[in-house]
Amino acid sequence: QVQLVESGGGLVQPGGSLRLSCAASGFIFSNYAMSWFRQAPGKERELVATITRLGGMRNYRESVKGRFTISRDNAKSTVYLQMTSLKPDDTAVYYCYAVNENPSSYDYKYSCWGQGTQVTVSS
Repeated sequence: QVQLVESGGGLVQPGGSLRLSCAASGFIFSNYAMSWFRQAPGKERELVATITRLGGMRNYRESVKGRFTISRDNAKSTVYLQMTSLKPDDTAVYYCYAVNENPSSYDYKYSCWGQGTQVTVSS
C-alpha cells in the first residue's frame, strides 16, 4: 500500500524552528522526486520545496529561500523539511507529495499525497 505519513508539525513562536518529516512506504522511494506543499485557510495549495530523486537538485519558493531546507534519506525512505526563522505567514497545513520520475520504472509518473501536518506560527 502506497503511503506518505507526515509528522513534526505543531505550534511555534515567530522566529522559531520546526522539522517536518514524511515517511514513505509501498514504493521505491529513490524513484520519486519529493515535494512539500502548504495550504493556508482560504488560500490555494502552493509548492514550498522540491528535491530530485537522488537529492542532486533542490528548488524553493522565493518566500522560504534561506529559511527552509529540504533533504531526503533514501535509505530511510524519508524526506524532511527543516524550517527556521518561522513567520506567521508560514502557518498552514504542510503536505508531502511524491511523483515517480524514473522513466525505467513501471509506475513512471505515478504520484501521491500525504494527509498533511499543521504548522502554526503564533505568539
